[in-house]
Amino acid sequence: MTHGEQRIYLIQALLAEDEKYRGIAIPSDEQGQRDLLRSLMNVRMPKPVSREFLRVQDEYLQYERAKRGVTDSAKLPPVPKDPRLVLWQGDITTLRTDAIVNAANSALLGCFRPLHSCIDNIIHTRSGIQLRLFCDDIMRRQGHEEPTGQAKITPAFNLPSKYILHTVGPIIYGPLRKQDCEALASCYRSCMKLAVENGCRSVAFCCISTGEFHFPQEKAAEIAVQTVTSFLNAQKSDIRVIFNVFKDEDLHIYQKLLGVMEC
Repeated sequence: MTHGEQRIYLIQALLAEDEKYRGIAIPSDEQGQRDLLRSLMNVRMPKPVSREFLRVQDEYLQYERAKRGVTDSAKLPPVPKDPRLVLWQGDITTLRTDAIVNAANSALLGCFRPLHSCIDNIIHTRSGIQLRLFCDDIMRRQGHEEPTGQAKITPAFNLPSKYILHTVGPIIYGPLRKQDCEALASCYRSCMKLAVENGCRSVAFCCISTGEFHFPQEKAAEIAVQTVTSFLNAQKSDIRVIFNVFKDEDLHIYQKLLGVMEC
């Protein structure tokens, strides 16, 4: 199959899973097809799927990964003040590292909103539907929602990283409270602990809770840097930590905190 034929195959297979999709026509343009495929993956509940589907999906996603390009975290320069820390602006799903951190929700199944721009949605979309199935197995065995401040580890499937660390950050509804700050710090500690326990030599953190969960960006960055640095100093861990930012505003905040010269 060509790449385009793989996309059509995957769309047709997902449409055939549910009677309510019977009237949906597959767009003739590539972008329309890509959006439809992603939407169907976003809303698909965790349920069994054929090996053939997964084979085609994996080939499709790995082609897309190669087309986006991969950044090797080992080649990223450290910040001037601490050789264990890196500041990098870019798409975390393109980073080759031992583990990346996903800002998850308490269900831990990914974002079900079609084409949503949150990191949880993008990570699940590009990793593949195996990720939701794996997370569902974790949650069924756990028997309750994931508490704020804790973390779980999964394979990264079709991402260039080895693992994904899923952590649920605090949701801010009003003025920032002490317990919110403590919960966010716990997210970073939990992820670092899991990374060390699983032999990771590098881990990339997104800006946990600062997007859909509305944690103030400057305070969140302060907590991130302080918590990670304290953990590294206490554990004497041989692990490289990448602070991944996407927005320019977050980049400037971390540059000031880490003593990085602005370009």
